[in-house]
Amino acid sequence: MPPEEATGIRIHLDKLLAQRGMTLTELSERVGVTVVNLSVLKNERAKAIRFSTLAALCRELDCQPGDLIGHDPGH
Repeated sequence: MPPEEATGIRIHLDKLLAQRGMTLTELSERVGVTVVNLSVLKNERAKAIRFSTLAALCRELDCQPGDLIGHDPGH
């Protein structure tokens, strides 16, 4: 990622899915977001996330936004 695009935002979707024994496909069906879009988020290629999507992810993963998203300014 070019330095001007580096945000330091990290997505912990893989970790949360593993902890809950859930697949990306299952999460996709539960939140109504395509697997492709969730994959973009999971692979940290997303440039934005809607609050409604964030709320749905938190609901289905039983987590808080800070469990899903972190900030590491060094990266």
